[in-house]
Amino acid sequence: MTSEAATCETSTDRSLETAVRTLTEELETLSQRTDQLADRVDELETENESLADENDRLRSRVRELECETDDLESRADHLEAQTTGLETLTATLESETERLENRTTAVINRSGANKARIEELQARELEKGAHLLEENVDQHDLELDGGRLERIRKDDDRTYYRLPDADDPLGRGGSVALVHADLLPIQQLARMDEDMLRSTTNSLPSRLAAKLWNVRSDPTAGDDPWQSGCKNVREYVKASDLKHWIRRQKPGTSDAYAKKLGSRTIDALLDLSKNRLAIRRKRERKNGLEYTERRILLTADAEIPGETGATGTANRLGDAPKTADVTGER
Repeated sequence: MTSEAATCETSTDRSLETAVRTLTEELETLSQRTDQLADRVDELETENESLADENDRLRSRVRELECETDDLESRADHLEAQTTGLETLTATLESETERLENRTTAVINRSGANKARIEELQARELEKGAHLLEENVDQHDLELDGGRLERIRKDDDRTYYRLPDADDPLGRGGSVALVHADLLPIQQLARMDEDMLRSTTNSLPSRLAAKLWNVRSDPTAGDDPWQSGCKNVREYVKASDLKHWIRRQKPGTSDAYAKKLGSRTIDALLDLSKNRLAIRRKRERKNGLEYTERRILLTADAEIPGETGATGTANRLGDAPKTADVTGER
């Protein structure tokens, strides 16, 4: 019995040790879990503080947005009021515009009728021989028998329109400086506008000759290849300069064709000026080489209607007597 009791006690001790060890392990596990829970609590407290800060920031932003919304609503109300005012103003302006358009149309109709009456009266007066001041005449709209007007300059140094060679029965402005019939053919062509020039001659060399003469006699005509001469020569133009001038007048013209046109233009100049111009050949030197070049000369003794024997420079500056101008057909 004693042995059995001892064995029983031993068994009980072992059970207790096992229970104690198990409890100890469970306590350690609980302690670790408690530590983990404490750490998690700390993390949650930190997150809570962050969420609280974010919540405060969001509340502040909401208040800002509410203020902005109030401001936008106020501006929207203001814009609506402005829009209403502008719509009212637009309606008023549209009504006023329509009224002015109606008045303008009426004025244009009356002006057109008055212009037609004036043009009819001017045409009748011109056909009776009247000389009308240039600034008062729209020559392109006049319906005339023959459709041609002559522009002349009188002793009063003012420019007039008339039918060719018509004498003014009232004699206003003095006598005509030079009549159209007195002009050389080259002068007559040179005074024509582009349309009239084309309708008068289909010869390109003749049209170029007319333009070349015009730039010689009119300092405002533009590109001028003429040069002042000396002694018994008023002005001259070299054949080479004429070729380059033609290429400037007719862009795209080849050098060879411009040279041919230059020769034909010289022939037209001689013919249309009734041989008032002369042709001379002169030796030139360029880049050490000698060559002979033609020059078209206007000599000092050449009789040109409306021009004196002054130098070409004086003539281009407008010191020579004025020559009558001729306009083209409508």
